[in-house]
Amino acid sequence: MTRHPPQIVTFSGIDGAGKTTQIDSITAYLVGQGQRVASISFWDDVAFMSKLRVDISLAVFRQNYAQPPHGSLRNDKNVKTWYLTFARAILYLLDTLRLRTVTSKLRAGNYNFVIFDRYLYDQLVQINSRSWLARTYIRLLVRLAPQPEFAFVLDASPDDAFSRKPEYPLDFLYGYRQAFLGLAAFVSHLVVIPATTAEHVSCLILQTLAEQPDVFVSTSSTVGLVAVCRPRTWTHSRNTIGQHKNYESFSATAQLMRRPGTSQTHLWKPKHES
Repeated sequence: MTRHPPQIVTFSGIDGAGKTTQIDSITAYLVGQGQRVASISFWDDVAFMSKLRVDISLAVFRQNYAQPPHGSLRNDKNVKTWYLTFARAILYLLDTLRLRTVTSKLRAGNYNFVIFDRYLYDQLVQINSRSWLARTYIRLLVRLAPQPEFAFVLDASPDDAFSRKPEYPLDFLYGYRQAFLGLAAFVSHLVVIPATTAEHVSCLILQTLAEQPDVFVSTSSTVGLVAVCRPRTWTHSRNTIGQHKNYESFSATAQLMRRPGTSQTHLWKPKHES
């Protein structure tokens, strides 16, 4: 029997977007269908010297602010000093190289799926992409990083995310969200799942996985998927994210998703909304 390499699935998004909920839900479903799943935390299992990096960021922040401007909220991601930015650039490159090694080992393992809680893309959003040098650096890391079969960005209202997980200032979360949506300019294979109910998000993710050949190998798996989520027919819009900078202008049910097998992130909408 031909052995298929595991499908790499990544989840990215702002804090409080529901990544852990979806990872647990999708993992439980796949395991229930007899799939072998490996769960990887990018920060714990891949990132280079992660704990030391957090300590340094917090120490630099305390030097710049005598008292936190947002009380007990975290602000380590907000630090934008030039020397810390330079250090991060080096560390992100080391993260990318280590990611290549970790992913290579995982692809050789006896898994059907490897699910990442965060990925390199969650690092890239912390780089200010206004300068050509920064954009060139981001593209370099994207080219070096292993491309997952499915790269999901879970969109979320910053207000809702803050209410669920009040770790970072709300104004920071608004800018953070826009940075994630702007990733499509650098990472063409992203699948952006819109903010909706947890159950609907799970269905959209499972439907996307099921459309990829050789993912759900057994007939029972496919039957199980249909039982969990009623398939929805999607019609293709020629417009890409890059042509629609105002993401908020679309209805709540509009889906910014990549159809498997294509190279661009497209706008998808239910047929009755076309």
